[in-house]
Amino acid sequence: MCIRRSHFSVAIAALLLAGCSWLSNTADSEDKSGTVIPIPPASSESNPQPTLNPGPAAAPVGTGNLAATPVTPGSPTSTYVGAKVQALRSDLQRLQNNINRHNADLQQIRQGMAQDAATYYSLVGTINSRLQVGTTPGNPELMAQWNQAQAGLDRMTDDIAKLNSLSNQAAADSSLAAYILESVKAAYGLQGAVDEDHRQLRALESDVNRTVVLIDRLLNAISDDISRQSNYVSNERSNLVTLSLAVKNGELYGQSLANRAFVTAAPAPRPSARPSASIGDRRPLVVIRFDRPNVPYEEALYTAVRRALERRPDAAFDLVAVAPNAGNPAQVALHSDASKRNAENVLRSLTSMGLPPERVSLSATTSASVQSDEVQLYVR
Repeated sequence: MCIRRSHFSVAIAALLLAGCSWLSNTADSEDKSGTVIPIPPASSESNPQPTLNPGPAAAPVGTGNLAATPVTPGSPTSTYVGAKVQALRSDLQRLQNNINRHNADLQQIRQGMAQDAATYYSLVGTINSRLQVGTTPGNPELMAQWNQAQAGLDRMTDDIAKLNSLSNQAAADSSLAAYILESVKAAYGLQGAVDEDHRQLRALESDVNRTVVLIDRLLNAISDDISRQSNYVSNERSNLVTLSLAVKNGELYGQSLANRAFVTAAPAPRPSARPSASIGDRRPLVVIRFDRPNVPYEEALYTAVRRALERRPDAAFDLVAVAPNAGNPAQVALHSDASKRNAENVLRSLTSMGLPPERVSLSATTSASVQSDEVQLYVR
């Protein structure tokens, strides 16, 4: 490519686009001096592979730099106050070493929590994928993965315990920082000080104040992590109980009903000792007819209750065992006992799905309009 000097800016753009390594003059665009201006090739031109700028380094787990800045140095002054300043400076340096160690421990715990959460979610996702495409009830492979997921959740609980221990250590350092600050302020009143002693005291006081702020930030960061991880583990334990029921039945459910029941801050209504007197006039949310052995009702029950809680997060439920009122008294009693056992099984299923037991009232009745034992669920 040939370019006049008068168009030097255009030459730069053309050079970048065309990848030229030198410029020369031709007959129709010869420069006045007739000289050739060589431009050495860039290192990227000799690279057979594309040259890419490195992206930003991955940020560490957590936010904020909690490392302590070095203590301002000072020279001895051969006075009593100067010796006091040196002793307090040494105390502050040891305190900052503790803070840096706590910061390193916090980052390590955060890395461990991230790895444990990733492993846990991978296992839960695998189990749900198998349930979604269909599998056998009580699949031993899924049960083994469920046990591994529970072990991962236990490791996250151990991480919370480590955070609590780290918080206690940082709180002890906070007390030490307050003591050092009070000692520095008291040193101003000591006799026999020179001007250099007070200058170093002012610098030391600034360092201690910065350290106090840093410890407060560290304590707040640890407290936030503890609160966040505790809520996370609590919710996932409820979800894991529901997932255990899903694996047992070979059906795909979803999140625990406990997590859905508390999506709003509305107070739960106080459950009554028995269902409302107008049960007969209400339409049941779910009717489970136990007219054959091993009735598969869990999936339909979970779906109905989940949708009810989506509409009314503060809803409570009346679970009624209904027995047919037909035959002699002995037959009615047998049906009543069977329907009560069925209702208790349904209640256990609801509890396993995460519905708080205090949200369900249990009762029994007989009816001439039913042909077999039933369990009816009403929204209250």
